[in-house]
Amino acid sequence: MSIAAKICGLSSEAAVAAAAAGGAAYVGFVFYPPSPRAVSPERAARLCAVVPAGVRRVGSFVDADDAAIAAVLDVAPLDILQFHGHESPGRVAAAKARFGRRVMKAIAIAGPEDVLAASSYEAAADLLLFDAKPPRRADARAAMASPSTGI
Repeated sequence: MSIAAKICGLSSEAAVAAAAAGGAAYVGFVFYPPSPRAVSPERAARLCAVVPAGVRRVGSFVDADDAAIAAVLDVAPLDILQFHGHESPGRVAAAKARFGRRVMKAIAIAGPEDVLAASSYEAAADLLLFDAKPPRRADARAAMASPSTGI
């Protein structure tokens, strides 16, 4: 089995250089405006220009429509589209067909059932990215209601 590292949320040339020097196979740029790591398509294009050969450029989108993705691709030469929202397997497959790019689907993992659910994306996505989320707690409802937990 091979494992490839992806460093995401890059917003400076220095960060891109450090990720590549550290052996990242993928560098990621966030196109989700609420994120503090989001970049504009124009900024991403400048960053893509300094990505070394052999390192794949990934655009991370959250429930984006085709117009938003096309606006980024008109400016930034991305190799892979990453879907990090609630996109269905059908949506992932449709974006792959429409934009002619490899696609990656991020799967939030808190327990074994999440890993099993990821199988529904196997036919649609070229790559799966497993992203840790806090484990589900049996007492989560009580903990959220309690002001002493700090949650």
